Amino acid sequence: MNADDIDLSALRAGDETVFRELIRRYQHTLLAVVRPLVGEQAEEVVQEAWIKVHRSCAGFEGRSHIKTWLCSIALNEARMYLRRHKREMNMTVSADDGEDSLQDRFKNTGGWARPPGVWNADSPDELLMQDNLLECLEKTLAALPPNQQSLLRLRDIEGLPFDSICNELDISASNARVLLHRARSYLYRMLEGYEETGEC
Repeated sequence: MNADDIDLSALRAGDETVFRELIRRYQHTLLAVVRPLVGEQAEEVVQEAWIKVHRSCAGFEGRSHIKTWLCSIALNEARMYLRRHKREMNMTVSADDGEDSLQDRFKNTGGWARPPGVWNADSPDELLMQDNLLECLEKTLAALPPNQQSLLRLRDIEGLPFDSICNELDISASNARVLLHRARSYLYRMLEGYEETGEC
């Protein structure tokens, strides 16, 4: 089953099997999307989001991809949680507050101008390095500021449309591009260092 084969008619009709499949498929995604915003409360926030999803299934018209719809509900729930707990996430950033030594690596559109080289994992040592790299990537992601982490996860990991992300996070496209560029640059510096030294 891929993401596009959810039976929307059955979902709207309240089919619990289809709803359980949604949870199985997207629970990890929703946790990854809200964790940068709410930290340890991610499980609680996502649980609340699933309750809202269950109540809203009958009204889902399928105009957006189901993942976009689910992430939108989860992000809204995270914002409501932050409001309830009087915490705010500062999503504003000046585009010129620092030197960016990696700007030549990216196009103005945000894509790679010069992507990292392809790595092959043909030996046990290389496979072990891949595991170490994944661990290093997770640590690096966790070290990013919440706003950059959210943008990187939503855009590059979850593949949500840029306009939807800006609407959901309530930030301007220019701010989002700067934040995303910084997050990608930070990850790229880590990758370059890892490629040279094998260490995080």
